[in-house]
Amino acid sequence: MTNADEAEVAKFEALAGKWWDPQGEFKPLHDINGPRVERIRARCEVAGRAALDVGCGGGLLTEALAGLGANVTGIDAGEAPLAVARLHAAEQGLADRITYVQGTPESFLAQAPGTFDLVTCLETLEHVPDVASAVRALAELTTPGGDVFLATINRTAKAFALAIVGAEHLLRILPKGTHRYENLIRPAELVRACRDAGLVVEDIAGMSYNPLTRHCRFGSDVSVNYMLHARRCAP
Repeated sequence: MTNADEAEVAKFEALAGKWWDPQGEFKPLHDINGPRVERIRARCEVAGRAALDVGCGGGLLTEALAGLGANVTGIDAGEAPLAVARLHAAEQGLADRITYVQGTPESFLAQAPGTFDLVTCLETLEHVPDVASAVRALAELTTPGGDVFLATINRTAKAFALAIVGAEHLLRILPKGTHRYENLIRPAELVRACRDAGLVVEDIAGMSYNPLTRHCRFGSDVSVNYMLHARRCAP
């Protein structure tokens, strides 16, 4: 599959059955999903828009966007997470608002260029081999003037200490090997990829997460987790 790391895909395939367990391996994603959705909604319209959730996994963000009135397509490189996502959407009565497709942004581009008003790719770019290629495809999937939200982890000593050593090895709130330091992405690198792809960066905010209180908030510190909001340039 275009621009997909087979080892990374296999890692999340093996965890597919755990996606909707709020106390399981994806507990941090459950905790930060609500605040991230609120930030997206605060920065752009969601209801009535054609949305694309890239790297959707079991559908946490996908369902939240559908619940706010978007018509959402979720794509993921792994089939097992998508099977879980389809079943859960059906159970929640959201199957008519969500379509799931196996693929990457690059492989999906031929089917739907310039189709989506809102594109999200959260906690995914650090798992793909070629970040610039993925960002270009995300931009080309977006309608002119459409919104793109990207969230990832900074490549800093602090991020290594908290997101890898702390989260994976000490607190064990993430499976060991979830993240590789060399694959983390500095904000300047992501901004450059966005600009090269024809996206205008509107905002970058840091996100802090306390695993003890399970509280998440946005601020100016981008040294660990951060979210970027961009828009596709009009022709």
